[in-house]
Amino acid sequence: MMFSELGLSPKTLEAVTAAGYTTPTPIQAEAIPPALARRDVMGLAQTGSGKTAAFVLPMLSLLEKGRARARMPRTLILEPTRELADQVREAFETLGKMHNLNVALLIGGVAFEPQALKIDRGADVVIATPGRLMDHFERGKLLLTGIDMLVIDEADRMLDMGFIPDIEKICKLLPFTRQTLFFSATMPPEIQRLTAQFLSNPVRVEVSNRSSTAETITQMLVKAPHEAKAKRDTLRQLLRTQTNVKNGIIFANRKTTVALLEKSLKVHGFNAGALHGDMDQSARMKTLQGFRNNEITYLIASDVAARGLDIPEVSHVFNFDVPTHAEDYVHRIGRTGRAGREGQAFTLVTKEEGKYWKGIESLIKKEIPYFDLGEGTGADEATDEAPARSERKPRRESKPREPRAEKPKAEAAPRAPKAPREPRPEQPKPAAPVQARAEDQRSPRPERHAPQKRSDRHPQRDVSDAPDSHSFHDGNMPAFLMRSVKVG
Repeated sequence: MMFSELGLSPKTLEAVTAAGYTTPTPIQAEAIPPALARRDVMGLAQTGSGKTAAFVLPMLSLLEKGRARARMPRTLILEPTRELADQVREAFETLGKMHNLNVALLIGGVAFEPQALKIDRGADVVIATPGRLMDHFERGKLLLTGIDMLVIDEADRMLDMGFIPDIEKICKLLPFTRQTLFFSATMPPEIQRLTAQFLSNPVRVEVSNRSSTAETITQMLVKAPHEAKAKRDTLRQLLRTQTNVKNGIIFANRKTTVALLEKSLKVHGFNAGALHGDMDQSARMKTLQGFRNNEITYLIASDVAARGLDIPEVSHVFNFDVPTHAEDYVHRIGRTGRAGREGQAFTLVTKEEGKYWKGIESLIKKEIPYFDLGEGTGADEATDEAPARSERKPRRESKPREPRAEKPKAEAAPRAPKAPREPRPEQPKPAAPVQARAEDQRSPRPERHAPQKRSDRHPQRDVSDAPDSHSFHDGNMPAFLMRSVKVG
């Protein structure tokens, strides 16, 4: 089948030929005719099958009649991320060269006023993320009563990311007679009820099994240790084994892991860049453009880059973390093997992540083999803070130290004789005890005085001159102290 058989307008066919498109993909061949007939469409196809052109081409043909009015766009395209919205804008620039349409991109992270100015002038197409669209509407800068066609791209992701309240509010603001197109790679059963209220008697287009992966992608597993540093070592060793990498995307579950991997790979000489939600919009666009222009070899990203990014020539995808949601695995590896090209996808799996991987194999209904890294798995001795040991400068060889010359010992001088010790001076004899008078014995209890030191209470006696015996006669003394004691 050719594009000329789908019912597109001559201007659109001329733009398709200029873009280099020859034959439509299965999703394009089955979705474009009912879309041109103003029917609601639910398109289910694997990532990389050309869903963007499946709604851009019929929209271009339908917009050839009529013009947009100020603040009242004619068509609305909702995207889950800023990158996807900007990518759709680029598709309109490529395929809509012959139509001279006004396209407004409403995304966060950029100035608000230039976007409002485009809407004031009249926008035929508004491409927006739900949050920024509602900001413009609540400020009175945008009216949604003139929308003829609504497109919800990556529908499952839109609902899964918590946009259900915003989507329901937006749909209630649109005309009841609008045309609605849903396009997604997966459609979990739990959101079937929600899609039923958005579509009216839709044409269901399903060109592949749900949650299936392209046959052009070679999928492999790599055993990895749970410890973070050892796991990074395993990733670096895996990257070194792949000699045919043109460019690759490395996915991680957390933004902090993305930043850490970027630092680690750059330290070890890899050409890498990061893409995650905490980056400002200008930095994200600059990194993404550098990756498309092959200025960056490895793009380390969170799931913000997993959905719908159209980079046709990605040769490899590496999952540093196993995604917790099985559907995210389909979107991640769908960044490679696009448009019939061959691609390779490697996933590092730890013992703790085994339960998540079982859910993925159950979803894709395929058992993935393991890739053997060979000897030295995870044995990268280099650290993330310093270059590899092989890259360090060699240490200078130390010269053998010469033994010290022994100094001749000086002859010891004879010791001088010690001076005789002076005799200790004799201590004065203690005064003889005075016999207490009779009136003192009958006196009341003596007054208390400050406690005396032990040396004052018991003065040292010089017994060298003491007589052989001495008797104490004191009426106040205990009897056992009044016995005669021989000294010496």
